[in-house]
Amino acid sequence: ADVAVLVLDAEARMLQRQELAIADAVVKEGRSLVVAANKMDLLVDAEYTKEEYAKAVSEQIQIRFPMLRSTPVVSMSSLTGEAVEELMPVVFNARDRWARMIGTGLLNRWLAEVVEGQQPPMVQGRAVKIKYIMQVKGRPPTFILFCNVDKLPVSYLRYLTRNFQETFEMFGMEVRLAVKKSAPENPFSNKKAKGGTGIGGAQFRK
Repeated sequence: ADVAVLVLDAEARMLQRQELAIADAVVKEGRSLVVAANKMDLLVDAEYTKEEYAKAVSEQIQIRFPMLRSTPVVSMSSLTGEAVEELMPVVFNARDRWARMIGTGLLNRWLAEVVEGQQPPMVQGRAVKIKYIMQVKGRPPTFILFCNVDKLPVSYLRYLTRNFQETFEMFGMEVRLAVKKSAPENPFSNKKAKGGTGIGGAQFRK
């Protein structure tokens, strides 16, 4: 599946352990996540709006899985039919965002702006230069940062990821950023890059 729809019982108001386990599996498989908060009709008399519930669910997911920040949540009722028609457009939108391929020029304009906003910290006493970024695949969105070092601090990778999600609306999915040490003269040298770290799956960094 391209998109996983996690169906919750809105009456519980809190994510249960089993539901968190499903969200964890979605992250590990690199899929896009949409949450369907069902049984909203049971909360009508509880002075608790569907917007409040949607926000609470999204925040709970973000606390447990920061890479799934701002996950789309559709509050609905399969019994009354309320908002059921809103689910599939959200799913299709999530699929399109998950499969999106972003042009290299646009990516590097974004990189220049975000690095200017916050320079990467030094690594082992060495100034870090992020030379280039390119997307190597979609489904899930996977990118390589060509640098003069073979790793970046996790805190800085998280900063890049948060900014990337905000800029390109990559919410409800894991954005995989890998770091490759490039040759000094050319980040696209035919020589095989040595080493590499990043946030996301390790398979594409081999």
